[in-house]
This record gives sequence, structure tokens and C-alpha cells, in this order.
Amino acid sequence: MQAYLILENGAVFSGTAFGAVKEVTAEVVFTTSVNGFLETLSDPSYYGQAVVQTFPLSGNYGFISSDLESNRCHLSAYIVRSVCDMPSNFRCEGEIDAFLKSEEIPGICGIDTRALASMIRENGTLKGMITYQDPTPNAERLAEKIKEYEIINAVNSVTCNEKTERKQNGNAKTVALYDFGMVKSLENALFDFGFNVIKVPAGTTAKEITELKADGVVLSGGPGNPKENTAIIAEIKSLMDKKVPMLGIGLGHQLMALAMGADVTALKFGHRGANQPVKDLRNGKMYITSQNHGYTVSKEGLPEGVKVIMENANDHTVEGLEYQGLPCVSVQFSPCICPGPQNNSFLFKNFSDSLN
Repeated sequence: MQAYLILENGAVFSGTAFGAVKEVTAEVVFTTSVNGFLETLSDPSYYGQAVVQTFPLSGNYGFISSDLESNRCHLSAYIVRSVCDMPSNFRCEGEIDAFLKSEEIPGICGIDTRALASMIRENGTLKGMITYQDPTPNAERLAEKIKEYEIINAVNSVTCNEKTERKQNGNAKTVALYDFGMVKSLENALFDFGFNVIKVPAGTTAKEITELKADGVVLSGGPGNPKENTAIIAEIKSLMDKKVPMLGIGLGHQLMALAMGADVTALKFGHRGANQPVKDLRNGKMYITSQNHGYTVSKEGLPEGVKVIMENANDHTVEGLEYQGLPCVSVQFSPCICPGPQNNSFLFKNFSDSLN
């Protein structure tokens, strides 16, 4: 079946439909990850977005339920150059096409994804619509309609519904983990490191966090415009005023910065992929990190006491902050996912050392 992607600038890409047949409008973004397509499909940070996979083949190892980062697909559509309909892996449970159909997520293959990614790099993140009738005759009218699309209420749409707890055997430090749309690998990494983990919904108040008597708080990543979350930012500010030890990750990093009076701005096309280089300004070390975000903390006008400790080696945007006089630190990248034999869980070690 023929499918089309029309962008807000009027550009039209044609391809073949797979997954669900469903018209959607979304932000069109790209990820540079070579593998991990199942993690991408189930990452809540992609809420409201159509994801372009720049690697030319997707689905070659099929659907594997244990690789999912959440309990469902959160993106709006999936766009690839080629999709494999004969996956080969001893863990394979089915094809990606069937999985997307079950999740009611539309896909398009056969599109020139290199040209599409180049267009996004040149123009910035573009909004787009997937449709099944040639949009060319109505491109101007559709483009104006597409421009009106906005991602709203993102965090509340993906957060958990209730508090859950995972306990270690014996004595262990306890962290309260805010779920702003986190990947399950974050909770697993914290637990595997040795923490008791109490996962709480995004709307949990500072008073409720205090009543948990946790040793520290972790703020997860998540989707959407961080400035939208005014109530959450106020609760984070309250916790920071009480000098609660805190580690912010991804969206959590941005929310912490906003709570302390910093500004957050949109990136031209975001950082999405498993190969983002980060430099630690304190010791010169380089880390290859996994990231998925479209916003960054602005270096301009940082409040007194908020110090940049890490930056992106490509565009020099902020990747890490420390808050002088407070037991708080935040990073833009995932501390539990990166290429190679080691992850970036040194952050957990540093955070654990800061807990009383």
C-alpha cells in the first residue's frame, strides 16, 4: 500500500506502508542509532513524534518483548529505509510489522531517509503528516494544518499511575525515582547498582517525597517541552530548597535547571542516538553517550551557583550541571546506556557517595 509523508515545508516523500494504517500528525525527528530499534519504539521520550531511523535497515532481529523499554509504543510513527520481513535471531518472537500493527502505530518504508534526515538537519525539526492519498495537490493547505500541531501534556501522558517499590535484601540506600516517562533500564540500573527503588508518578508532591524517607531523589528523562511542567518544577524547587540529594537525568536535568532559574531552549534538531560525545570539563575525560532530547539548558544567564561540568563535544551544549552548596547534579545523557563494555554508571557511584 502506498503511503506518504508530507512536511510542514510542503516536501512530500512517498513509500510503502507497514504497521498500522492510520493517518497521524507528529514532530518528525531522526535517530542515528545503528541498532536498538525496539528500545526506540518503546521509549516514552518519543511521545508525539515520528521517528526516522537513519540506519538503512530495521527489524532484522525481529520483535523481542524483553528488549522493550516500557509497556507499549509511545512514538506516533516509524519511518525507515528498509524493513526486514524475515528476521533472524534466536530470541525473535515475531516481525516488527506485526508488533506495530498490534500497537496501532503506522510505519513507512522505502523513503529516502538520508535525504529526509538532511532536510531536518538543514531546516530544524519539522512537523509532518502520514497519509495514504497523494497529498501533492493539497500540499499548501495541508502544510498550514500541519504547522498547528503541538505536543502537549506529554509527561502526564506517559508517567506511571501509582507508586511501586523494589527492595534489596539487607540494608541499602533508598532512592525515590520520579517517572517523567522513563525507560525501564534506568530503574533496573539503579536497582542493580544496589539501591532500593521507589518509583513515583510525575505528580507526586515534595511533601509526599519527604514522607517516603528516601535517602535521595532521581529525576528521570521524558518527553515534551520542559517548560510545560510548571507544577513539577515547583515541587523540585521545594526539594532542592530542603537540600535533598538529587540526580537529574535527561528531562529531569532540564527541570532541575528550570527550578534553579536557568533557561531551556529548543535545539535545531536535537540529540538522538547512542553515539553522542560528552566531555567532562573537570578532568577532560570523554564519554560516548545515549541521548534522546530536543531541548538544552542555555549557557546564557546561568544563575549564580549553577556550574556547567560537562558539554557536548559536537556543539558544546550543556550536558552536565552541578549546583554549588547543594547535593545535586544533573546530566543530559543516559547514565545506564552507552556503546562498549562499560556504561556511565559512575554517576550512580558519585550520587550514592553524596547520600547520608
